[in-house]
Amino acid sequence: QVQLVESGGGLVQPGGSLRLSCAASGFTFSSYAMRWYRQAPGKERELVAAISNILGRTNYADSVKGRFTISRDNAKNTVYLQMNSLKAEDTAVYSCSAWGPYNYWGQGVQVTVSS
Repeated sequence: QVQLVESGGGLVQPGGSLRLSCAASGFTFSSYAMRWYRQAPGKERELVAAISNILGRTNYADSVKGRFTISRDNAKNTVYLQMNSLKAEDTAVYSCSAWGPYNYWGQGVQVTVSS
């Protein structure tokens, strides 16, 4: 059974940091590129960051460049999103997804940036 389980979300003040994790199981994690998406209320889903499966090449949305870092540990079947200098506009549900022969999605985790 394929599973992507996100964790690490919560409430943080502006300027703070959070680290999201996404634990994968049920498929060959190292064969899949991984992505983090977010969706804020009333807005379309946005691709935040992506990392390739082998070389670990990364890409970021302009809105998070220099603040967010995506990484992966293929030995732990886990992808991470380190989020620094958080802003109110980063508030959203963050979801990880696996892209390869098939596409898989996690349930998402809430991130709220507020004072």
